[in-house]
Amino acid sequence: MTDSIRTLIMGGAQGYMIELTRYLAAAGGVTLVLWLGARWTESRRIQLRTPDFADWQHEVINSLITMVTFAASTMLTIALARMGILHVSMAAPPLWLAGVEFVAIVIAHDAYFYWMHRALHLKALFRRAHMTHHMSRTPTPWAAYSFAPIEAAFEAAFLPLFLLIVPFHALVVLAFLLHQIIRNTIGHSGHELAWSGFTRSRWTGWLTTTTHHDLHHSEGRHNYGLYFTWWDRWMGTEHPRYHEKFEAIVADRPVLTPLSG
Repeated sequence: MTDSIRTLIMGGAQGYMIELTRYLAAAGGVTLVLWLGARWTESRRIQLRTPDFADWQHEVINSLITMVTFAASTMLTIALARMGILHVSMAAPPLWLAGVEFVAIVIAHDAYFYWMHRALHLKALFRRAHMTHHMSRTPTPWAAYSFAPIEAAFEAAFLPLFLLIVPFHALVVLAFLLHQIIRNTIGHSGHELAWSGFTRSRWTGWLTTTTHHDLHHSEGRHNYGLYFTWWDRWMGTEHPRYHEKFEAIVADRPVLTPLSG
């Protein structure tokens, strides 16, 4: 075995372990919180249906496959950075600059995700690229990476494309990746942990909630955003009963499952 092949295999294995660790820590952490706080969180369950073992199995298996693509993207990003094609600094940035970079990459990723997500719902792409993720009609935190290979490639493409355009610091990239997986697993948790008034407040209403994304999984025609509600509001794709359904859940009142319109 040549040194190049050995290096490639080792790099791929390390990249996969990094992705696996992020996934297990985030999905496992959210699951543990829901379990430990079950006396409170169970009343915040969004759908009437409870995921079964087959749902969890489907999500975990597909996520394990997806991480192969993510590991390859990580290797590509590191290789391009070492070649100087991507400008990633290993130095610690000033705090103010780190904050600016973090906000910029999160906003950019949200815009990229919205339009990519809408494209995946086009008839030509949905069955091939996105139906795997929508098999989780009642998602759990383990659905965070449950993608078909085509969607996984689209998801993974954002970071190298962004770094191709914008010089960045590695520490901020790591913070972004941590934020991304935490928000992703919470968004698929199936339980609403925010408080009454959250979606209408000027301070928090622009953030997506678990209910926001859960409605997308159960109905599929609205709520394409990832972190923010901006694009859904601007493009008229926010669920017309989003605020109503959210308030019914957080007020602990009996609600209809989002599977009904």
